Amino acid sequence: MKHLISFFTLVLFCSCQNNAQTNKTQEAVIQANPVEVPVEHGKAKAYFASGCFWCVEVIYESVKGVEESISGYSGGHTKNPTYEASNTGKTGHAEAVEIIYDPKIVSFETLVDVYFTSQNITQVNGQGNDKGSQYRSIIFYQNEAQKQIILKKKTELEQQLKIKVAAEVYPFQKFWIAEDYHQDYEKKHPNHPYIQNVSIPRLNRFKSKMPHVLKDNH
Repeated sequence: MKHLISFFTLVLFCSCQNNAQTNKTQEAVIQANPVEVPVEHGKAKAYFASGCFWCVEVIYESVKGVEESISGYSGGHTKNPTYEASNTGKTGHAEAVEIIYDPKIVSFETLVDVYFTSQNITQVNGQGNDKGSQYRSIIFYQNEAQKQIILKKKTELEQQLKIKVAAEVYPFQKFWIAEDYHQDYEKKHPNHPYIQNVSIPRLNRFKSKMPHVLKDNH
């Protein structure tokens, strides 16, 4: 029994040490200076995480002014994260999307409105049945102006609805593109049970709330 107690004490100690190290490493990500992605050929980029990227990707692609939405990983402390690694919750990364958009047609502020409107803003570490830190909500800013837009909208929502908004606010550092089979997943697999039962209903809920921002073919 003493050996067992010693063993479990050691495991607990190591676990606490690992968590402390992970938290310390992750805190450095949160406190870092934001990286600003330059506008290229008139197109800007924005980064959001709010659950499964299959869902988020198609929501943003329905918005006027959004040229493309790419699935990937962001917000963590490891390099070259994979789907399998991020699913362990140990990399710090969340499933995220890179939004390529025309700022003359759609503003960053509107993209933030889309972000909050298209999810359960109170759910911590997940959306629906997708649970875990890899599915947590994070909204990334690239400069102080974007940060203030995000914080203002988050505060307004909390005050108006008398709730706690779960979304974390991170300085953008780097976006890692996900594996090829994750890209345009809904378009390529329209009959997949997850797409039919989760992605499409979530998209339709968003469309009913913000019809004025939708592309004509949506």
